[in-house]
Amino acid sequence: MRIAGAAKLVVVVAIFLLTFYVISQVFEIKMDTNLGHIFARSALDAAARSTKPPRYKCGISKACPEKHFAFKMASGAANVVGPKICVEDNVLMSGVKNNVGRGINVALVNDVAPFIGFLKSIQDGTIVLMGTYDDGATKLNEEARKLISELGSTSITNLGFRDNWVFCGGKGIKTKSPFEQHIKNNKDTNKYEGWPEVVEMEGCIPQKQD
Repeated sequence: MRIAGAAKLVVVVAIFLLTFYVISQVFEIKMDTNLGHIFARSALDAAARSTKPPRYKCGISKACPEKHFAFKMASGAANVVGPKICVEDNVLMSGVKNNVGRGINVALVNDVAPFIGFLKSIQDGTIVLMGTYDDGATKLNEEARKLISELGSTSITNLGFRDNWVFCGGKGIKTKSPFEQHIKNNKDTNKYEGWPEVVEMEGCIPQKQD
């Protein structure tokens, strides 16, 4: 009886040790797998961060050269979403800032002077950014169109009812500005009912050289 009891005890102990060994091996494999997964994921995350494309001022697609202002602007969308004007990573005008309204919205940027008046009082060397919202043409008279044309615009003379238009020019510019986008209001091509699609533009504005 004692021998049988001892044999049973040996069997129980052996089963216990075998079970413990199997469990420990399985746990070790899972730990190795989990750790391997964690390290692999960390390496992938680090690689993703290192390959993430850089962000440039105002979210433009490439960096501006030295002595240039970065800008990005968009016209309004129908009469729902207002225009947005950003210069050097500063949003000067947008619907979120609640400083836009129906018509032509104007931002004046001058690196040596504070914000100044509109059109006739604009000082030489001032950068002027304009974007329409809803309708920017109805209240324009010939004198206003001429003054905007003198800032470098070529499309202002043809700006019509509910056209979308964005423009960047300057007082004292000697040539026509290359920064201008204009989409005509056309019922056959309009994206919105009664309005064309949003027009966007970005670029780098050379600073005035003293």
